Amino acid sequence: MIIKKASFIKSVYDESEFINDNLKKIAFIGRSNVGKSSLINRLTNNSHLARVSKTPGKTVSINYFLINDTFYFVDMPGYGYAKGSQEKVSTFSDISDKYIKSGLLDYIFLLVDSRRVTSDDISMMNYLKEYKIPTKVILTKIDTLKRNDIKKRLLDSKNILEVDEKDIILFSSNTKEGMDNLLSNLENILNL
Repeated sequence: MIIKKASFIKSVYDESEFINDNLKKIAFIGRSNVGKSSLINRLTNNSHLARVSKTPGKTVSINYFLINDTFYFVDMPGYGYAKGSQEKVSTFSDISDKYIKSGLLDYIFLLVDSRRVTSDDISMMNYLKEYKIPTKVILTKIDTLKRNDIKKRLLDSKNILEVDEKDIILFSSNTKEGMDNLLSNLENILNL
């Protein structure tokens, strides 16, 4: 799959603004600062498409990006930090909750920092399983791991999150490692 075109469509702060058309919607969700925006920018080869922030909890809206005029990437608010607070708390935005329950999402990629799976990540995976939305895990920032640690982190994540190894994608926004695998997965999801 080749992404030739990517456009920001809108930011949504209220459920009345959810896009409800016949195009597939693929969401990216994860803890604050796990690399959602960086991943979207890398996939679309546009470093300015999704806003990248060093401040946890900065994204409070659901952001839609139209890809190749045929489907959407949906950047969801991060969980794990309260807006405006540097203290870690278990939070999940009301708008994200409503969107997941809306039935409008076709697929979710749960982004998890490859260096550590947190209790927030486990809770999110259990939550997504409850709503039966097809989900794969993307282990981000694998470039920060030593080569011989990657397989161990993959197996640990598989066991902790209780998912099949085939449902985990290793990815680095910095080195593009895992890019072909992720694009292939997207192609299969979209049945291209």
